Amino acid sequence: MRVLLSAYDSRGGVEPLVGLAVRLRELGAEVRVCAPPDEEFAKRLAVVGVEMVPTGRSVRDLVTGKTPPSPGGVPRRAAELVAAFHDRAMAAGEGCDVLVATGLVPAVAGVRSAAEKLGVRYVYVSYQPVSLPSPHHPPMPRPGRPLPPDVTDNRVLWEQDARDAQEVFGEAVNTHRASIGLAPLDNVRDHVFTDRPWLATDPVLAPWQRPADLDVVQTGAWVLPDERPLPADLVAFLDAGEAPVYVGFGSIPMRDPKDVARVTIEAIRAQGRRAVVSRGWADLDVIDDRGDCFAVGEVNHQALFRRAAAVVHHGGAGTTTTATWAGVPQVVVPQGADQPYFAGRVAALGIGAAHDGPTPSVESLSAALRTALTPGTRTRAAAVAASFRTDGATVAAHLLLDTAGR
Repeated sequence: MRVLLSAYDSRGGVEPLVGLAVRLRELGAEVRVCAPPDEEFAKRLAVVGVEMVPTGRSVRDLVTGKTPPSPGGVPRRAAELVAAFHDRAMAAGEGCDVLVATGLVPAVAGVRSAAEKLGVRYVYVSYQPVSLPSPHHPPMPRPGRPLPPDVTDNRVLWEQDARDAQEVFGEAVNTHRASIGLAPLDNVRDHVFTDRPWLATDPVLAPWQRPADLDVVQTGAWVLPDERPLPADLVAFLDAGEAPVYVGFGSIPMRDPKDVARVTIEAIRAQGRRAVVSRGWADLDVIDDRGDCFAVGEVNHQALFRRAAAVVHHGGAGTTTTATWAGVPQVVVPQGADQPYFAGRVAALGIGAAHDGPTPSVESLSAALRTALTPGTRTRAAAVAASFRTDGATVAAHLLLDTAGR
């Protein structure tokens, strides 16, 4: 069996494919991964021995503004993504039994077009329930297209979301489809999602509510134990005192990284705690040389979180999943997209606190940390971690084998 996995996403969107790729290979499958050409993705896949097919532009450069805006803006970038992922998937997917895709709509649309041309099965996967149409929740607002404040019917909002997706991506997708001899689409979003998408989330952390319009297959989160040791200097810092509070915002480009670092470190110090600051794509750093803070780059988050008193983060699906699995209390400072959803889930489960809004002050973050650092929150976080399903990638791998067999 041969499988092509594809994602145009940040690290949190590529990492689950690493877990799935490893489990597929254990079952005897050949696996390739189409991913952005960022060095960190290539290094991560190389560690587990999975071939990466660099596709599209650097996500990090795009997110951090190092890639200048193109003259055509979003439509131009969408057209580039559709073509790039179609062409790469056509080449890398030759002889494959199934193509699996996640990430931005135009990139996924390119992969599905390749599956149509190749005549092979296609699976769409989401890492958060709120990106899939359901009467139980509204859609996430698309950039520049806020949800109408006077509409409360979720079905109506999802119908509007489909129209918005068509207006933003329809021309790019249909122009490309015409160029390769495929029929145009009047609903790009639903074509990409299919009527049976997969949901790679833990059923306790991020459950799918039924009944719904889609026949969603929830596999559990695609996680892979990370055996990499922590750097020696970080271990020395951890061993030198009480468990610190971790703070990091992953791939989010914070507007004022220095102020964010100042606010978070002062709030952590106000609780009498040390801090580990993850630089991330915002390039956060320590604010002075007092010795109670330590800055890190790429490290094993699974191991680090298990040694933290609490984790302050943006609420991306990947970081929230890792922190929940580690059983560490969380403070989520959501910046957008699916992050308010995960902030709400952390608060609802009692495993941490949801900060109100994307811009914390020392006072507001201190209040959230006080909640997270209570013994009751840690006890609850440990209990939820004990119920966390670690077999999601294995379940998905077996399902893909069955799909290919049919």
